[in-house]
Amino acid sequence: MKTTRPTRRTSLSSSAVDVGAAGAASSRLPLLRFFERHFLLVLVALYLAAFALWPLGQLFAEALAPNKDGVLFGTFLDQWESRSAIRALSHTLEASFLSTLVSVFIGAVAAVLLVLTDMRWKSAIVFMLLLPLLIPSQIMALAWIELTGPTSPILAPLGLAPEPGTTNPLYSKWGIVIVMGVEHAALVFLTVRAALSSLPMDIVEAARLAGARPLRIVMRILMPLAFPSVLSGAALAFVASIGNFGVPALLGIPGRYTMLTTLIYQRLQGFGPQVLGQVAALAVILTLIAAAGLLLRSLVARRFGAAIERSSAPLVPFPLGRARLPVEGVFLAFLAVIAILPLFALVGTSLLPALGVPLSLETLTLENYRFVLFGYEAAQRAFINSFALALSAAMISAAVALPLAYLSVIERRPLARLLDLFADAPYAIPGTVLAIAIIVVFLPPLPGLGVSLYNTGWIILVAYLARFLALVLRPTVAAMESLDPGMDEAARAAGAGMLTRLKAVVAPLLAPTLAAGGLLIFMQAFNELTVSALLWSSGWETLGVMVFFLHREGNTTAAAALATLALVAALGLAGIAALFARRLPSGVVPWRG
Repeated sequence: MKTTRPTRRTSLSSSAVDVGAAGAASSRLPLLRFFERHFLLVLVALYLAAFALWPLGQLFAEALAPNKDGVLFGTFLDQWESRSAIRALSHTLEASFLSTLVSVFIGAVAAVLLVLTDMRWKSAIVFMLLLPLLIPSQIMALAWIELTGPTSPILAPLGLAPEPGTTNPLYSKWGIVIVMGVEHAALVFLTVRAALSSLPMDIVEAARLAGARPLRIVMRILMPLAFPSVLSGAALAFVASIGNFGVPALLGIPGRYTMLTTLIYQRLQGFGPQVLGQVAALAVILTLIAAAGLLLRSLVARRFGAAIERSSAPLVPFPLGRARLPVEGVFLAFLAVIAILPLFALVGTSLLPALGVPLSLETLTLENYRFVLFGYEAAQRAFINSFALALSAAMISAAVALPLAYLSVIERRPLARLLDLFADAPYAIPGTVLAIAIIVVFLPPLPGLGVSLYNTGWIILVAYLARFLALVLRPTVAAMESLDPGMDEAARAAGAGMLTRLKAVVAPLLAPTLAAGGLLIFMQAFNELTVSALLWSSGWETLGVMVFFLHREGNTTAAAALATLALVAALGLAGIAALFARRLPSGVVPWRG
């Protein structure tokens, strides 16, 4: 029998005085209350329809349209006759499956060691595990390239780097598998850790009374109970790999290992909007694979899930005894290799005057940083554009999340609850799919305006607004459900309109949650590449795009310097989010312990 946790109720009494005068004034404006009651919901519905539902609907319409011969669904079916599309699909499934196995191994082992044993330095270990997830994929891929290449500032002095002039070994299928597996291991770790942490101590005590040793208890009892969470984390890692663009772009394009995300990018870059129907069909294939992965996760979890009595004390970690120091040393060294050394290599490359020059005190230079900050106009624009787009997306999304959560949770409007479900779709699908959907809708001139958003910064902002709304909406809905509805009812009885209640009663209490969600959006949008790579135009470069193109153009040291600056910004924002997490409910900040 599961125990029911009491719902936390946040007192609203501190806002009671604020609505008195406002409520009296609002009671004299019934027309305004009628307007805001109905039209606020309409505005939110129009927002989601314009930025999410309409583009995704048009994407499927474009992909399933008849081909030039008039064959029903011909545009979509033609892709199954394309050898390049079939090869990219095969590569996508192969690399995603193999990288998921890597993620499951790293994430599950880490969760077992951190939850079920008395290992020390757990905070440092969690930080290293989450680093690849916090850092944008194109920066992590570039860091791995600099670590394993012939000019590696880490391996070359040790004589372990490949021979000069040889191809980087990561430019291959296995390079993609390793880097994506490391990047998405945190998704498995977080889900398995949550499941193991919630298991009751009674299970372990019963097994010990039966004479079972710790290793047998873990392998035969605890891990089978956590198996649905392993599958859940594996499905998340698989879906993330399906939609990953940064790693396949930096490693797969040079290695001639094309995946669906990179095939879409190459076709759109090579032929432009004239192949929009073809890339839309490829995007639909990506969507169907991702949906199948999530559906499989749900079905398997339901099949293998089991009800567990959770009323007893939580698990007490097993002592490692004499094995603790060797286990800690080996695991910390492994995490340092996969998470820390690539970043050191990235920083080391950024300090070189040119590739191939050994890193030393005599050769160390800050010229690459001077170049990207003050000598390269496109990089300067990228900083400004990324900051403006990320900040705008964060603020607008928070402003939309507040009324949508209120209408869904407090007002319990059926339409609002339906919109709340639809808001997750743009974040759940691969970013490449969303970018194609945005192009399909906003490439033609807007109805009534005659202006196209294509080749402008506005189309990037539209994509960010669609994709990242869920990051602030989900914690806002959770926080809204914990509020005591009594004060809202009292304010309503006093005559306060909806806008007044939102402003004077609800918004002050949810401000920390909205700020934390907005910060998460800013973190992801500031270094975003997957969506921006298909939507940017001259004058509207973003940081993620500039790191990618500097590397492709061969200016690797400048790319490393720009990536290092973006890395510092990402870690700084993560630190700010961690400070917010101390004042917020569990789950608002994903990496909170």
